[in-house]
Amino acid sequence: MEGLIQYVENEFVAKKEFPKFSAGDTITVYYEIKEGEKTRTQFFKGVVIQRRGSGATETFTIRKMSGTVGVERIFPVNMPALQKVEVNKRGKVRRSRIYYFRALTGKKARIKEVRK
Repeated sequence: MEGLIQYVENEFVAKKEFPKFSAGDTITVYYEIKEGEKTRTQFFKGVVIQRRGSGATETFTIRKMSGTVGVERIFPVNMPALQKVEVNKRGKVRRSRIYYFRALTGKKARIKEVRK
């Protein structure tokens, strides 16, 4: 049964090509918003907290600070409204899911950048 599900996902779900990113990276996600008859592009820039799932059900969570309030948003990779993903900075973290990042404030909330 699982083989059948994977076959259907591979054949019929449209794959989108995005750059490689992982937890700790700072990315900008551009997505389309429909308001009535109008559509506009909005972006969400923040740190990737986690990537979860595989195939058609893969998602990633981004966290940004809006003033003093932390805002998190979960994006499915195969969301039709997703237009593009830009990697702004590569971060050096030792975990694949950095939930501890939610509790950090000030200078402790900085992630070291990986230089190429």
